[in-house]
Amino acid sequence: MAAPISAAAVKALRERTSAGIMECRNALEETGGDTEKAVELLRQRGIMKAGKKADREAKQGLVESYIHGGGRIGVLVELNCETDFVARTEGFRALARDIAMQVAAMAPRYVGPDERPADIDGNDPENLALLEQPFIRDPKKTIGDLVKENIATVGENIVVRRFVRYELGQGE
Repeated sequence: MAAPISAAAVKALRERTSAGIMECRNALEETGGDTEKAVELLRQRGIMKAGKKADREAKQGLVESYIHGGGRIGVLVELNCETDFVARTEGFRALARDIAMQVAAMAPRYVGPDERPADIDGNDPENLALLEQPFIRDPKKTIGDLVKENIATVGENIVVRRFVRYELGQGE
């Protein structure tokens, strides 16, 4: 029989992942107490949970602004969720801010790959949609992964509806 999982290990995993106590305990039990494997297992499960929520309507949210480079680049991002309660949380606001910073830094042209015209090469890094781009703060995950992790954390569907990026001297 495997060694029992300590409350300290469950607490540490919970603080690291924001998953529920029982989810953390179960993940640790399934991975034989290996924290890194448990984190990955919870991430996979979170993505599965996020997929289940994807068809739920997200009409609440906020519009986040970000100004960079001494006022040379400006971004507006509309990030939606299911309830105004979630839209007012610090975690949701931080996600919106991170996405706005991503748009300022990486200048994506599309939100998701389904918006990219068929004649444009999606394998070219310059043509990656926002949700496909590596996150500037953690290149091991994409913006899509970041959104899915937040969906798993808050338990609601989250959608990047649209964005606009302005840069001095780059007008059409």
